Amino acid sequence: MLKLEHQTLNDRAYAALKQELISGSFNPGQVLVIRKLAERFGISTTPIREALQRLVAERLLEMKNNRSIIVPVLSSSAFEELTRIRIAVEGLAGEMAATRITTSGLADIRAALQGMQQAVETGDARTYLALNESFHFAIYRQAGAPILLNMIRDLWGRVGPYLKLLMEAERYIPQSNDAHCKIVAALEEGSGPAVRVSIEDDISVAAAVLVSVLPETE
Repeated sequence: MLKLEHQTLNDRAYAALKQELISGSFNPGQVLVIRKLAERFGISTTPIREALQRLVAERLLEMKNNRSIIVPVLSSSAFEELTRIRIAVEGLAGEMAATRITTSGLADIRAALQGMQQAVETGDARTYLALNESFHFAIYRQAGAPILLNMIRDLWGRVGPYLKLLMEAERYIPQSNDAHCKIVAALEEGSGPAVRVSIEDDISVAAAVLVSVLPETE
């Protein structure tokens, strides 16, 4: 069980819940029960309640008329808009990272890619998704742009609950690392434009698979 320290508990509860969204630990439409979350993190209900309200205010969660809090369900049009924003923002971060990347940073990115390839070969979807997150954020951190990084985290908080559906799509799995390999090659060459294009391709291919499972209307 993940337990949180009492110091700055409200902020830590907020950060932990947001990370759960980013990592896809919650499902679209899932009702988040305060008591169960408090038990999961080993803290009282008050910081969980306040963290959930903060996430509702940021529209990463949704409050229904009966006061229950759920993970938003995205329509196809909302998902398309989100994808276009991600392409622009994450592409920019990748392009910036190409000119700033360190040797150790590149090593971490290569290691994540190798782990993803092994996960695909063994059919380990959970490990693949965790390493996919590590791979992308290892790149974006190299951009040295904290405001941009926070924007990307917010975007992933919206799309994260859907990412696990990728590993259920047979047509996606064989090509799941194609763009990732191109991203690493471009980073090794220090080519910002090539990194941007490969990240854009990666997001676009995944989005094309995901949009097929989304509703057509709001």
